[in-house]
Amino acid sequence: MDVNGTVAEGFEPVRTAFVRNFEALGERGAAVVVYLRGRKVVDLWAGTRDVDGDEPWEHGTAQIMRSATKGVAAAVVLMLAERGELDLDAPVGRYWPEFKVHGKDRALVRHVLGHRTGLPVLDRPLTPAEALDPRRGPAAVAAQAPSWEPGTDHGYHPLTYGWMLDELVRRVTGRGTGEWIASDIAAPLGLDGDLWLGLPDAVAAAGRVGRAGRLESAPEPTGGLRVRAKRSVTEAYDDPDSLTRRAFAAITPFPDQNDPAYRASALPATNGIATADGLARFYAALVGEVDGVRLFGPATMEAARAEESAGPDRVLVINTRFGLGYMLHGTASPLLGPGSFGHPGRGGPLGFADPESGIAFGYVTNGYRKTVTADPRAQALVRAVRGALPRS
Repeated sequence: MDVNGTVAEGFEPVRTAFVRNFEALGERGAAVVVYLRGRKVVDLWAGTRDVDGDEPWEHGTAQIMRSATKGVAAAVVLMLAERGELDLDAPVGRYWPEFKVHGKDRALVRHVLGHRTGLPVLDRPLTPAEALDPRRGPAAVAAQAPSWEPGTDHGYHPLTYGWMLDELVRRVTGRGTGEWIASDIAAPLGLDGDLWLGLPDAVAAAGRVGRAGRLESAPEPTGGLRVRAKRSVTEAYDDPDSLTRRAFAAITPFPDQNDPAYRASALPATNGIATADGLARFYAALVGEVDGVRLFGPATMEAARAEESAGPDRVLVINTRFGLGYMLHGTASPLLGPGSFGHPGRGGPLGFADPESGIAFGYVTNGYRKTVTADPRAQALVRAVRGALPRS
């Protein structure tokens, strides 16, 4: 396998794992970047830019992040809170009065970030055209009755999370989440060409973003990872009336992720676009300085990874752990260690940071598997990073 890029001394196992993803796990095109205390120690890419093409993946090729977008979008709310522009313990309705109907007046901003609002589903799913209208999604969520009393339990909000977060940002700042990411996250970090929520026309025209699709014939991994879902999980995804199926069907049918209109829109739950370096550098700036820029102060970083939700997830039907907008290390989504926080994207992408080791990790791919929170390719790379760290 022709792998491009570099690894610092001691991180050679990451390159070995990256090569194996292509040779044994059906990878088509991907990149992985790792920072250690603000310094890049892994920068690898290989394969094809498009899942269905022959053009090579180049340094700077970007891909749809799917739900790994959530971790980037969550930073906007936490940064606004750190600046005193928004209160995490305030009711959502303080900023968004239309939200307060059907008992949702008790839902707090932190409940949105911790997947505790009870709003993972819409009684009437949105069409793709409606979903791309920045007004329609928030209006639908505001009118929706919760599936459980806000704050009393948790369940992953795969799509509605983004509309709630985006509307909060708009009500507080007058700007959409994508605009805020561009001006206050990407620009200070020098990621104008590496991280977007709402792909600019010029970047789309340059052909830097690859076509993504499902790996229909991806081989099953062997050793070290459960690959067969429990019966309860399988049944939840098969039942059209379950919270699981309805939550992932809040947009029906789901838009073509390669459609230029979808990529140009800003859905903070699902359609951010990044290079592996953009995703890793973002997380590096949450836990330390990167070229003099740090996005989170220490207290905000600790709040991001403090456990808000844990245990049986009403939507994913497995045990999950969430901080404020971030998945936490656990069986559902193993990260580097107990203090790690980040977010996977369904079927592949992953970004996270581990404050104790100083590691920040970004992995993007053009080939999606059926996995939801723990893709075998990303997990192989995480294990390799863990093995490369000095033992205390």
